[in-house]
Amino acid sequence: MKKLLVILLSSLLLLSTVACSTKDETIVVGICQLAKHPALDAATQGFKDVLTEEFGDKVTIVEEIAAGEVNNCITICSGFVSDQVDLILANATSALQVAATATTEIPILGTSITEYGAALNLDNFDGVTGRNISGTSDLAPLTEQAAMFKELLPQAKTIGILFCSSEVNSKYQVKVVSDELKKLGLEVKEFPFSDTNDVGTVVAQATSEVDALFIPTDNTAASSADIIHSFASKTNTPIIAGEEGIASKCGIATLSIDYYQLGRLTGEMAVKILKGEADISTMEIEYFPNPVKKFNKEICQALSITVPEGYVAIGE
Repeated sequence: MKKLLVILLSSLLLLSTVACSTKDETIVVGICQLAKHPALDAATQGFKDVLTEEFGDKVTIVEEIAAGEVNNCITICSGFVSDQVDLILANATSALQVAATATTEIPILGTSITEYGAALNLDNFDGVTGRNISGTSDLAPLTEQAAMFKELLPQAKTIGILFCSSEVNSKYQVKVVSDELKKLGLEVKEFPFSDTNDVGTVVAQATSEVDALFIPTDNTAASSADIIHSFASKTNTPIIAGEEGIASKCGIATLSIDYYQLGRLTGEMAVKILKGEADISTMEIEYFPNPVKKFNKEICQALSITVPEGYVAIGE
């Protein structure tokens, strides 16, 4: 009888130990961010803040920056899979595409992704991937972005769209915005560039042919915003941008989302997944709910552009 009690007590102790170790087990989350720039940085910070607020020292966050190189994304995501992290955050489209190739089992949340159907080559995408991927989109309503040209630049007749030809999300935005601008009776010309090396040449050509430019949410354009401004300012060509980071450096206005809050929204999704409260394969892509019209005060003043009511100055 004593022997039986010893066995039972030992079994209970073992179960208790296993339960405690499971309860106290550290959660490991890997972050692959394509490049450093304000929008992506803010999204990552918002995501991290939610996780640390929820889990405290029970979560270990491994943050890696790919310096704009897809090959670096491959190395980073392969490492996360090898280390069997509990969840991967892919910040920007290229990071998401690499993570999606690296694993079909580890949950992957994207952020700063414009259109998941285009990014993942999904036909008839309805907002749910049906696999180990979900996340948040940084897409502001493109119809409203196109309408800003009539609000701010009523005399403009020809609009150029400047974008990186290797970014699938940019191509998606170009098509939609181009169609919307044509509905408004505007002529549209497209000016793709392949990488940062030919941005200046393409901007110089574009500003000689159009009245104004549109730049979509585009990581390569964001990293080249200062170069774009240096060329556009020579001809006083106004630019409306797809996101605030670009507009703050070279644009007159944008329909802005808050990337920090977008990151927090992604973090809240991660918490549900990590706590077993949600199945990522059925989680809908989420969007920033209240985009704001913002304008660049300095550039608008330099170009003598009158900003109507309803716009907020960037940085205020």
